[in-house]
Amino acid sequence: MSVEAQPQPAVLDRFRQLRETRFGAFVPVLLALIAIWIYFGITEPAFISSRNFYFLFMQSAVVGTLAVGITIVLLLGDIDLSSAANAGVCAALMAVLIVADVPGPIACLIAIVLGVILGCAQGVLVAYVGIPAFVVTLAGLLGFQGLMLKILGIQGAINMRDPFVRGITTIYLPPAAGWVLAAAVIAIFAFAVLRNQAQRRDRGLELDPSMAVWGQIAFFAVVVVAAVATLNSYRGIPLLVVLLVGITALLGWVTTSTPFGRSLFAAGGNAESARRVGINVRHIRVAAFGLVGLMAAIAGIVGASRYASVSFNAFAGGPLLLEAIGAAVIGGTSLFGGRGSVWNAILGALVIGSLGNGLDLSGASAADKLMFSGAILLIAVAIDAVSRSSAAQSR
Repeated sequence: MSVEAQPQPAVLDRFRQLRETRFGAFVPVLLALIAIWIYFGITEPAFISSRNFYFLFMQSAVVGTLAVGITIVLLLGDIDLSSAANAGVCAALMAVLIVADVPGPIACLIAIVLGVILGCAQGVLVAYVGIPAFVVTLAGLLGFQGLMLKILGIQGAINMRDPFVRGITTIYLPPAAGWVLAAAVIAIFAFAVLRNQAQRRDRGLELDPSMAVWGQIAFFAVVVVAAVATLNSYRGIPLLVVLLVGITALLGWVTTSTPFGRSLFAAGGNAESARRVGINVRHIRVAAFGLVGLMAAIAGIVGASRYASVSFNAFAGGPLLLEAIGAAVIGGTSLFGGRGSVWNAILGALVIGSLGNGLDLSGASAADKLMFSGAILLIAVAIDAVSRSSAAQSR
């Protein structure tokens, strides 16, 4: 007597199908963000003010920058525990150089080069020596913390008054420039979506429904217009937001539309299969850690500008690393590799930032904030595990 396979519950099957689409990871984190905004908008009216949203975007910038970098290495199924400490080392070196009268732009460039070197060095240890990424980056975390203290000196902090560095977070666009930028961004997004649809048609691939394509464009346009209107009603679009979106767009293109990006996903999905088809997994891994180092250095510069100082506690002594990893995972990047998006890391950073901001407005304690953040992270990882288990059972 044969035993028929039990059908999957309809809810789990629909959820698995959603997660396997190109925009599957985008929807859950967006719904979580909207739910948080609605809840705190009702309980704390000040939460939905244009002033609060302005500072929410600014506060989430450092975490978002780090999360974008961590997402790249998570796509390989690896982890980087040293990125926040790496950011601190780069920021400390930049601050010392500026104190020594090195021009701000040159000091920032040197700090970025250092971040890439430190990231690539860890990648070499992982790829060529064979040390697990967890061990290498844990050692890097400890070593970079010590190096940061050495650079900063006995006081452990350096004030940041350089106009170039401070301008990253203090300059904002006038309203007219913000609307011009919004129109350009919407046009570029529409072009990219329609071009992708045309390429799929030319290659004989399955096409997205026309309603879904135009729905994406319309939804994106509404989000951009709402964001610009909100920021313009307070001060304007911060230069930092423009820079972060631009960098994320560049890395998003690199990870989805270049041979390197396709190799990154292939190596993260199955390293052995990727190696057999001719992909140099070692080179990909070193490059991925180099990109994490690049984003860590940029996060260090942004943090120095945002905090108007470089201190050990701001980068290595607080929850910055855990929040960045949490943002990447909450954004839908799988800890097992092979699935994720740098754009979703930004949304994950907004989720964590919105939660912390709303709890601050409601007078919650630091303990409450940590417990809520931990619960959200656990839920995100559980969703990833459930969707993978469902997918495996359906094969």
